[in-house]
Amino acid sequence: MYKGTLSKKTEGLIHLIYWLLLAYFTFVKNPMQLQFFVPDMFFITYVIVFIITFYFHYFVVMKRVFKVFKWKFFFVGVMVSYLVFTILRWFTEQVITKILFERVNYTNFNPLNYMMDNLQYSSKAIILSSLLWFVIYFIRLLEYNQIILEENKNTEIKFLKAQINPHFIFNTLNNIYSMVYFQSDKSLAAIEKLSQIMRFTTYESQKEKIKLADEIDYIKAYIELEQLRHQDNAFVDLHVETVNLTEEVPPYILSPLVENALKHGVTSNDKPIVIDLKILDNQLNFKVTNHIGVQKKDKLGGIGLDNLRKRLEIYYPQKHYLTLTNQNNQFNAEIQIDLK
Repeated sequence: MYKGTLSKKTEGLIHLIYWLLLAYFTFVKNPMQLQFFVPDMFFITYVIVFIITFYFHYFVVMKRVFKVFKWKFFFVGVMVSYLVFTILRWFTEQVITKILFERVNYTNFNPLNYMMDNLQYSSKAIILSSLLWFVIYFIRLLEYNQIILEENKNTEIKFLKAQINPHFIFNTLNNIYSMVYFQSDKSLAAIEKLSQIMRFTTYESQKEKIKLADEIDYIKAYIELEQLRHQDNAFVDLHVETVNLTEEVPPYILSPLVENALKHGVTSNDKPIVIDLKILDNQLNFKVTNHIGVQKKDKLGGIGLDNLRKRLEIYYPQKHYLTLTNQNNQFNAEIQIDLK
């Protein structure tokens, strides 16, 4: 979880700020009158032991304890840090200072009293070390969780895109199969049109976003492919009212509504599928209306529309509306997207 999250440089900066604050509250008595605490020899030795114990507990104890956390390991680790502090302090203040300066901190040394006395002195180093470790641990944990969320989001987007292509190919191949079966002269044109669309699905669909013009061209190609198997060539009425076709949108964010209308609607020159696209003041409005036969009910679901709902939630959370209505043998599907 540490890779790719909080850098060592940032962690070092947090440590530096931590020690500066600790030093300030320890040595500065009155900042207005510039009064400072002047340490004696044994306070300096205590600070040295404090720092060594602090980082022993930080890098050795806490790191090992939280590999597989158990309370008994934590308490054993605290006890080990306490013993390290006590032994280092005894060696520094009762041995080293005696050799160098002929001074000891405890003149009447009693091992039991010394152990009990160091419970208080060591606790500050251990507690502060644990607190700093937890702060950095939770910063990394939050960053790690954010990375996981982003990876899950990207994985879901790739999965949803993978769903779209087979679904479209399945429908189209069924249509071409029918043309070939009935020996239609439109079958070769349909295969050629399918190859053009597949070039789009191969290259453009892999992008995070594409130009709105490319999405519209894909929809037009899709409609032309459907027209090859209909007697009426004017069964789709497409209106585009925008001058900004360079606006970028995720691929397949509009086409599922067209696919749904072509698949489930009743189409003719008298009752065409009406497709309206408008962009006004960074507000995209895309509406598809089609008629429904008495014996044929349109669906408010299916792979395409369910897929679309999920992708809109991912790309435009709290910035979109998807409205599906079925009234008086007429099905309306509308997307509103705030592009700001």
